Amino acid sequence: MKTPDICGRMLSNFFEIHWENIIKLIAMPPQLKTLIPLFAVFIILFLVARHFLIPESFGDIDHYRANSINEIAAAPVHYVGNSVCIDCHDTEGALLESDAHAGLSCETCHGPGYLHIEDAEANVLAKPGTRKFCGQCHAINPARKLEVINQIDIDTHNMERENCIDCHNPHAVWELKE
Repeated sequence: MKTPDICGRMLSNFFEIHWENIIKLIAMPPQLKTLIPLFAVFIILFLVARHFLIPESFGDIDHYRANSINEIAAAPVHYVGNSVCIDCHDTEGALLESDAHAGLSCETCHGPGYLHIEDAEANVLAKPGTRKFCGQCHAINPARKLEVINQIDIDTHNMERENCIDCHNPHAVWELKE
């Protein structure tokens, strides 16, 4: 029974003698006394800001804001797709099917067709054919593969004509106009 008593006295003596040394070991440098509270304030501010900035529906569907699906669905449709264009413009659609531009949407060149569908007379679509417009895809660009896009030097090619559509039908590019 004397052993626990001796151990207890030894431990208490050890802590009495070395208490100051233990406090010195645990003591923080003065920089940490400033940085730890600042870090705690930063974490609290971050959590408060996060609470107010992240939408309620964020995370309902994985890493996504679920309410945006309804917002996007409620937005007006601007692009209508080739099938809607071809309903009225079947001649151009037939030409385009067998052409190099067959993979492109009509609206790639003509722009969004939603207003044109509502009132074709009042909302005429763009009919671009300038060197600058066609050059966006067809100007020489080493980053493009020649097998994919026919490229020309728009600064020297057929300079007597102002626009590409003066010679080329964009719905059947290989048919040259006279």
